[in-house]
Amino acid sequence: MNGATDTAGATATVRAIVAGHGSFAGGIISAVEQITGKGASFLAMSNTGLCLDDIQDTIARALDDSGARVIFTDLPAGSCTMAVRRMIRARPGVLLVTGINLSTLLDFAMQESGDPVEAVNAALERGRASMAVYGA
Repeated sequence: MNGATDTAGATATVRAIVAGHGSFAGGIISAVEQITGKGASFLAMSNTGLCLDDIQDTIARALDDSGARVIFTDLPAGSCTMAVRRMIRARPGVLLVTGINLSTLLDFAMQESGDPVEAVNAALERGRASMAVYGA
């Protein structure tokens, strides 16, 4: 896969893979699409029914097929994160961002920077800054 087709029929480049438990990835990408129209920048991957080796193989194929260099995951100690951490040892230039939230993905989607490191660092800063507690 070289890209995803958006609602207008144009091909969009997949810039990142979002991997997580259950329908987490599809849900958060759906929210990005609703807010920005840039959901096609992401490829969703679920770990449902997959062992660690299967997750690693699936994400590796998705990286190869899409050309993406960034992987976002839901939990720092989750199986997707563990699989990616094993895999990226042999893949220089692939970035893993874990513990993501919607603000992180929205910022990444809106970035025009071709440099994934720049885009990831800015998105991570925005995601961290978006967290707040209100009330007692």
